[in-house]
Amino acid sequence: MSSYLAGIDFNRPAHEVAQLLIGVEVLVDGVGGRIVETEAYDREDPASHAFSGPTERNMAMFGPPAHAYVYRSYGIHWCLNFVCMEEGHGAGVLIRALEPLHGVEQMHARRRTGDLRLLCSGPGKLCEAMGVTRALNGHPLSESPFELRPAEPPVPLVSGPRIGISKAMDVPWRFGLAGSRFVSRPFR
Repeated sequence: MSSYLAGIDFNRPAHEVAQLLIGVEVLVDGVGGRIVETEAYDREDPASHAFSGPTERNMAMFGPPAHAYVYRSYGIHWCLNFVCMEEGHGAGVLIRALEPLHGVEQMHARRRTGDLRLLCSGPGKLCEAMGVTRALNGHPLSESPFELRPAEPPVPLVSGPRIGISKAMDVPWRFGLAGSRFVSRPFR
């Protein structure tokens, strides 16, 4: 199976894939939008779920690139990651925020909010809005219900330290679409 999807080769370092994903549209069963914020995690990174090696929970991160890694955060929210690097390495990109574009009414119903900006402004929010659950863990991004559409250039990027973690907080592997009002938190 090819690791090339939506104009991106997922068989490369997570921090490179994270930047290339900004502006890409991701849909699950036709619901989704433009990726406006990502964070990269690598096996050598102490903040990564892959850092301690393969477990039942993180096994998808060690599988082939261009697959989903879905986990529950704080026992409450699902989080969607895209696996990258060669099989067995353990790297991924957390999809932190989307600009809602497709299936917005369905997103509003799932999230019970009328505020467009708040629909997908965080990893748990976007998973709830798009209907992402653990059932998609390990699923190829090239197959239904996923659809990835290439970004429309140019894509102006901003970067900064990752957020919501307690280790390697200074690593500047959080990327966003410059000027987007849909990011989870403003970039400094």
